[in-house]
Amino acid sequence: MTSSDPPRALGRPREFDLQAAVDDALLVFRERGYQATSIGDLCEATGLAAGSLYKAFGDKRGLFVAALDRYLATRHAELARALDAQPSGRDRIRALLRFYAEASWGDEGRRGCLVVAGAMALATFDDELAARVEAAIQRTEDLLRRLLRQGQDDGSVEPSLAIPATARSLLALLHGLRTLGKPGRTRHEMLSAAEEALRLVPPPLRP
Repeated sequence: MTSSDPPRALGRPREFDLQAAVDDALLVFRERGYQATSIGDLCEATGLAAGSLYKAFGDKRGLFVAALDRYLATRHAELARALDAQPSGRDRIRALLRFYAEASWGDEGRRGCLVVAGAMALATFDDELAARVEAAIQRTEDLLRRLLRQGQDDGSVEPSLAIPATARSLLALLHGLRTLGKPGRTRHEMLSAAEEALRLVPPPLRP
């Protein structure tokens, strides 16, 4: 270093992309779950030292919360785009079912859903995470109710259909798809299951 060079700050941490680190950690948490993931696993996945992870996220739980928030935001945006392209309430429900089915086979299916496989296990002893999980599940149920009402309003769904009960049944099926996909399923199996689930949402009966 010459006399003209600017002084370097002692102990200054190496800069890194926080979002990239969260994305890398997200894959590990999805594949292994929270309990089976070690700080060493996260360091290997992100390419960062443990000190950098602790400084940025506090601890493993803090990184998991960041990964969960990232996962939920990304999935919400992707689903919104898929639904916006559909013309009716029933078509949007079909698109939602297919969206979950497509995420439930192959490598994506084996990684699993961070809410179903990861956060729910923590929710039993972590009140904050329990609230986050409950809110995420409630948002999906509320979305199903809105889509069912849209279908009844636009004439694509049977008007006598019981919306609350049907929404809960569809919610259970959606989470069931993600659970079934964890050990490995084919695309045909998952999409066939989604089409069968649509039988819960019949179109209006013809006179």
